[in-house]
Amino acid sequence: MAEPIQAITLPPATHPEQEGQWLQTALHQWLDQEFIPEAVNQQIAERAAQVFVRQRMEGENDLGSLVIAIVTEMQSFDFSKSFYSEFAIANAVSDLLLASLGIDHCCGQ
Repeated sequence: MAEPIQAITLPPATHPEQEGQWLQTALHQWLDQEFIPEAVNQQIAERAAQVFVRQRMEGENDLGSLVIAIVTEMQSFDFSKSFYSEFAIANAVSDLLLASLGIDHCCGQ
């Protein structure tokens, strides 16, 4: 029987605004590199970072819960001028955070 995937917990936030700025910059770069640079990418990165910072300030450290919060709150964002969706953004945030922790997002090691 397969083993359940272990939860990934981020270290407690000591500077959530600084984390959010890093995430916004990293996500914006990822969005621009993945397809083509679009003006809406900045807005997407800014909104995702806002959700992330608020969640971290509220004490959320579980990566899965952060991803769910981003999916949920990004549903109200207008993606009509973008190649992306709330799911792609949440997955990208997860990958960026895992990479920052030195965890291979492909295999979970």
